[in-house]
Amino acid sequence: MFPGIINCTTLDYFFDWPRDALVNVANRFLGEIQFPTEEIMAAIAENMATTHLSIAAANTDFKDMERRFNYTTPTSYLELINFYKALLGKKQGKIENQIERLE
Repeated sequence: MFPGIINCTTLDYFFDWPRDALVNVANRFLGEIQFPTEEIMAAIAENMATTHLSIAAANTDFKDMERRFNYTTPTSYLELINFYKALLGKKQGKIENQIERLE
């Protein structure tokens, strides 16, 4: 009865990324930053993956309690990484400015 609705509708299905994929994506984007050691970068990538997966679990709890959906998408994960990079750069800039003042 309404063919325009069916023909012009797009469904996006988002499935949870596996932990390994999340860690690999974080490592790729964090590779642009110089860390004191590789272990620190690996720990940060693991933490980002854990955080993203915990949000996915919280979304399930939210759906059960509130009967509403909340989605975590790949873009959300990339935004988390970009936010971390921006915040780290900002904090490093403040530290460098303070060191310059002391000298």
